[in-house]
Amino acid sequence: MAKDSKLILDPLADNNPITIQVLGICSALAITAELEASIVMSISVLFVLGVGNVVISLMRNIIPSKIRIIVQLIVVATLVIIVDLILKAFAYELSKTLSVFVGLIITNCIIMGRFEAFALGNGPWRSFLDGIGNALGYGIILVIVGFFRELLGSGTLLGFPVLGDPIEKTGLYALGYENNGFMLLSPMALIVVGIIIWVQRTRNKDLIED
Repeated sequence: MAKDSKLILDPLADNNPITIQVLGICSALAITAELEASIVMSISVLFVLGVGNVVISLMRNIIPSKIRIIVQLIVVATLVIIVDLILKAFAYELSKTLSVFVGLIITNCIIMGRFEAFALGNGPWRSFLDGIGNALGYGIILVIVGFFRELLGSGTLLGFPVLGDPIEKTGLYALGYENNGFMLLSPMALIVVGIIIWVQRTRNKDLIED
């Protein structure tokens, strides 16, 4: 039971796929200007990685080693297509915002890495927990980055005004904060991730490389 819980908890902190393994950085830079997009991308990866790990685990004994990467790509591509169709059906405007980045989940190093490193060598239940843990670790970084970038860059959270100038026709008045448009640029996502990495290593000295 303790080993199973570590599969969920370790990626949230000491083995985070973004801040420790430095994987999945591209989407952290590209889609975190809005908190909503960050949340939806996190949920999408949670579905793809959780289900994909189980499918690969169930198939691990019948996949010829020479074509295992092709099989993994087919599995993840199928799951990504399902996610893309659901977004287009129920959240079309958001699907346009995410656009190509949903499709790029197929090449997300975190997903392919967990297929190769874990699902091919473990049973379905442990593979499911590993997928969920790593997806949550990925998602929590996206949500944190999206939170600060939207709040400080646009003065909003999930589209609702929190800081900045009064919003016309809403009757809502903010706190006089002048939005920092620089926060909406991709380099600021990298800076925010860097600050998270610094805080993480300050709290846990074992993560500091010699």
